[in-house]
Amino acid sequence: MKKNFKNGHYLISTDKSRLDLKVVHNYLSNSYWAKGRTLKTSRLTIKNSLCFGLYYKNSQIGYARVITDYATFAYLADVFILEEFRGRKLSVWLMKVIMNYGELKSVKRWSLATRDAHKLYEKFGFTTLKEPDKMMEFKKP
Repeated sequence: MKKNFKNGHYLISTDKSRLDLKVVHNYLSNSYWAKGRTLKTSRLTIKNSLCFGLYYKNSQIGYARVITDYATFAYLADVFILEEFRGRKLSVWLMKVIMNYGELKSVKRWSLATRDAHKLYEKFGFTTLKEPDKMMEFKKP
């Protein structure tokens, strides 16, 4: 179900048809975590995720997506606010909307990866791994 959340001239929407693929792909393909991501891959990640677009007067200024089974696990990914809109607590609002989103409320385990936004995510209960020796990963070269 598509949902909208308003805050003055700002809007967060889960309606994928509102997403500006050019804004999302341009930001992500130049980010430290998704450098070089192809347009095809960006489209596929949107298709297979719960997406949250952040807009100012109908222009996209932020984005986040959640990969989830809606029951036991959710992975928060690709969170960004365009630089010219930072410092307005929009990332906090975006996180509040995501963490209180109806279909995600019952999810028990959340995960994410960040190099520089620990303070933001700590506000929502995220911590470093308590038992990192239990976690594994596989990365293709």
